[in-house]
Amino acid sequence: MVIVHVHVRVKPDCVEAFRAASLENARNSVKEPGIARFDVVQQADDPTRFILVEVYRTPDDPARHKETAHYAKWRDTVAEMMAEPRTGIKYTNVFPDERGWDSTSV
Repeated sequence: MVIVHVHVRVKPDCVEAFRAASLENARNSVKEPGIARFDVVQQADDPTRFILVEVYRTPDDPARHKETAHYAKWRDTVAEMMAEPRTGIKYTNVFPDERGWDSTSV
């Protein structure tokens, strides 16, 4: 499993448009076989800050995700909405084990 937290700060006047674009991307991303989970979360006390929680099944799946049309559309749509460059931090899974990320076991 490869888990990536993508930290994003958007311009205040772009919050709703960023949410809409990110939700569309997430809904398409979870249909990819290599994605176990794709969450969009918004900071409660600062609505301009988001974290995308991306959980990939193999080390090759993040690159495959970036080849999809929905990712390219999201990337191009939100590029000018960001107040600063987004950052991604990679994590490895500790708990639950890989079976715990399977949406059919929840």
